[in-house]
Amino acid sequence: MKCRSKLTVIAASLMLAASAQALEAKLSKADLPLLAPEVQHTTASKRVTSRLTRSHYKHFNLNDEFSQAMFNRYVEMLDYNKNIFTQSDINSFVEWSVQLDDQLKSGSNKIAFKLYNLANEKRFERFSYALTLLDEEIKFDVDESMMVDRSDAEWPKSQSEVNELWRKRVKYDALNLKLTGKDWPEIKEMLEKRYNNAMKRISQTKSEDVFQLYMNAFAREVDPHTSYLSPRNAEQFQSEMNLSLEGIGAVLQMTEDYTVIRSLVAGGPASNSKQLSEGDRIIGVAQDKDDMVDVIGWRLDDVVQLIKGPKGTKVRLHILPEAKGAKSYDVTIVRDKIRLEDRAVKSEIHEKDGKKIGVLEVPSFYVGLSKDTDKLIAELKEKKVDGIVVDLRNNGGGALTEATALSGLFIKSGPIVQVRDSYGRIEQNSDTGNQISYEGPVTVLVNRYSASASEIFAAALQDYGRAVILGENSFGKGTVQQHRSLNHIYDLFEKELGYVQYTIQKFYRINGGSTQNKGVVPDIPFPTAIDPDETGESVEDNALPWDQIKKAEYSELDDKSKLITNLTSLHDKRIAKDLEFSFIIEDIAEYKAEKEDNSISLKESVRNSDQDKSEDKRLSRINQRQKAQGEPVFKTLEDVPKDYEAPDAYLDEAVAITVDIVKKSTS
Repeated sequence: MKCRSKLTVIAASLMLAASAQALEAKLSKADLPLLAPEVQHTTASKRVTSRLTRSHYKHFNLNDEFSQAMFNRYVEMLDYNKNIFTQSDINSFVEWSVQLDDQLKSGSNKIAFKLYNLANEKRFERFSYALTLLDEEIKFDVDESMMVDRSDAEWPKSQSEVNELWRKRVKYDALNLKLTGKDWPEIKEMLEKRYNNAMKRISQTKSEDVFQLYMNAFAREVDPHTSYLSPRNAEQFQSEMNLSLEGIGAVLQMTEDYTVIRSLVAGGPASNSKQLSEGDRIIGVAQDKDDMVDVIGWRLDDVVQLIKGPKGTKVRLHILPEAKGAKSYDVTIVRDKIRLEDRAVKSEIHEKDGKKIGVLEVPSFYVGLSKDTDKLIAELKEKKVDGIVVDLRNNGGGALTEATALSGLFIKSGPIVQVRDSYGRIEQNSDTGNQISYEGPVTVLVNRYSASASEIFAAALQDYGRAVILGENSFGKGTVQQHRSLNHIYDLFEKELGYVQYTIQKFYRINGGSTQNKGVVPDIPFPTAIDPDETGESVEDNALPWDQIKKAEYSELDDKSKLITNLTSLHDKRIAKDLEFSFIIEDIAEYKAEKEDNSISLKESVRNSDQDKSEDKRLSRINQRQKAQGEPVFKTLEDVPKDYEAPDAYLDEAVAITVDIVKKSTS
């Protein structure tokens, strides 16, 4: 992290003089808008309700029970961390909680707006209170902690409990800045600006923001992949689908006041930087050499506008990693056009024990994937590879037709996936090409973020006995969504109504089981800290359940059960001696020991110690690798090259297992 230079003595004295005065909010509650439904919202609400109740795959009753569940979801969206409302507030909402079903049917959105206005007012009050806590310098020598995620906590019983939560939050914000080398005057200035900006943005909330949140509480109560898009977000969605955005290639979402990286576009600038990960929080944005702008508490669309920009220009991001207590740092990224070509399949050859293994990295199931892969397979065959690894890690899916076509490159012909609609009608998607691009040994590497089309491909090759599946349990998304406009050509509204995306079908393997919820279980699981019970489709409280239908007619090409037993034995022996897997095992043990601890220290010495331990561990591991390779060790992390990458242990092991298969097939 590159810290700003220290203030001059004169500037510091001026800051200290100012700090003696009580900080005041630049806005008052009188500046808050009283938000109300717009004229088009009645019709939009009715059309969303009609579309979901009539056309969604899941047949559900819009009754008081659904209303209560939806209401609770809406409250959770308004106050996820339970630091705005008190238990008495929640108790006062009981009467409203059973009225949403009737309001949806009539197109009324009154309760939604009443509750949003109340939440806005309370949130504004909280930031006003936060400002008062900056009147005195905050000390970080008390041994206390803050609960990181309060989503499962009880609601605060009183206003004094809420105040205490916010005292700790302000202290947490201040300590994070202190750990980057800033002194109190700088910290106070930055937090004053941050909290005032947050209040300003609360005052800029629009009716469309309320309606979108409310409709999404409805949509997400039906299932996790159903959603409503406001006209503005629908336009952004279409831009992304057309792949014409110029930016960094990252999908962002809001979590509390943070802009969080939900996923990285494979081949995009952010992914290629090797410095960003899913779950990282963007807390500052700067244009090239300009001053960093603190974006905590900003609207997501405003943060996106700051990050986007012309191709070739630079944007600097200030990143707070997802890991508890991790140190923040800056990343400079050169913006580029985000196009489909950036997600194209890539190939490389790994050599091990005298064998050549081709690796096909498939980042998404884009239109044209199977043709591109066919060409790469031909090139790999020309180079006489002995086997192929298909790497589907972090591949969230794409076109169903491409999943079918890609499977067809490895089997002669036959059914690939079954699809059932809400009426129970079942269709089979089959490969009918009667040609195989590659007949040699194949393994498929998946992780918890391999989803949808990735799971269809992996499941098909597993059911046919064509490939050995390696890695982690996949995500478990076995549903198909449809995107539909709510606008009609005869509408006379000044504003558009938006779009709705909803589930219309469900995927099933050719063996009859769904990929929904369960995902694809690898034949040879790799050690991982990712718990399927904490990540993926099965975590969602309203995900469609796993079920099964009649098995498709197909013939298994090979019974791999004995081979898998032998491969597993070799795998276990190998990773028991492997340096990288010893690190992974350490990380798993550390994660299990810490995962129940939902708190973070607010004591500076403890946080510094934690950061030092983390950095010492990283340096130690890098140097262990250096020694193993006969290379000189590094004295400090600053000596480590910026483009240093740790070995890809999972891919290396997938290659090793593929070599094992080759050896057994030729012995």
